[in-house]
Order: sequence, then C-alpha cells, then structure tokens
Amino acid sequence: MTNVKSYSEKVLEHFKNPHNYGKMKNPSAIGEVGNIVCGDVMYLYIKVGKNSKQKEIIKDIKFETYGCAAAIATSSVITDLVKGKSIDEALKINKDNVIKSLEGLPPIKIHCSLLAVDALKEAIYNFLVKEKRSIPEELLSVHEKNKKEREFVEDKHSNWVEAEKEKV
Repeated sequence: MTNVKSYSEKVLEHFKNPHNYGKMKNPSAIGEVGNIVCGDVMYLYIKVGKNSKQKEIIKDIKFETYGCAAAIATSSVITDLVKGKSIDEALKINKDNVIKSLEGLPPIKIHCSLLAVDALKEAIYNFLVKEKRSIPEELLSVHEKNKKEREFVEDKHSNWVEAEKEKV
C-alpha cells in the first residue's frame, strides 16, 4: 500500500479539493476507462465550443473517478491542463505533463497518470466520431488498446458472474 506521506503536496491538494469534479450535463463527449490491476474507473466529460476568436476549444471538462488518491488527483490535474485548449493541443498532453503538474507520483501510481490521459483521449475519440471527423492514427491506436482492455474486463466479469451463479 502506498504511504500517504509519499505523495507530493500537489497530489494531496488535488485529492482533497479536486478541480472540475462532477458529472456534466449534455457533454460533447465522454471518455470512460478503467484499470484491471487497481480497479480505478474514470469518466471524463468534455464540452467543445468556440472561444472569443471563434477557435474550437475544450470549453469545459469534468470528471468522475472511482479510485485511489492518485487516480483522483490525476483526473483533477488533467482537467486543469486541458480546459481552454484545442483538440490538437489536448491530444499532445501526456503522462509526463500530468506527473510534472502534480510534482511527482510514487512509481507504483504512475499508471494513474496513464489512465487520466487515456480517459482524455477516449473523450476526444468519441467527440471526433460523433462529429464524423477524421481520427489521427495514434488516437485510433490508443482507442483500440482501451477497447481490448475493456472487452477483457467485461469478459472476466461475465465469467465471474456465471461462476457465482453456479455456486448458488
């Protein structure tokens, strides 16, 4: 188990007072990801609109995360990093940006930063599909990886449910 003292002050700040937490009404898209190893689940909601210069940006972003302190903190910080950015700018955000913004993460919690980035990419992927826009190859690759992981988890869950039913 990770010791709370091994978290930076920034991680603890985002965990205790998460930014942009909550479900969004009428989002442009939702990104949903989970990690089979730790059981964390993230939902990232984005609202795409135009800024004062009529440039398309992520005008609003919210999250709901079920997981540990690092999962909540990475979800919170990615919303800060993305709000007001264009889709292209948002796609450039990576785990290193998340970790740096949190002033570090314990090595065993690095996967949380990947999960937050994957949730963002899933939301953007879903937005582009919904808007019938072209999808960058790298984004398609991340989506396919996430899809395979989700199918694996769902299959394992179904098998577990069936095994439990047989016990009764």
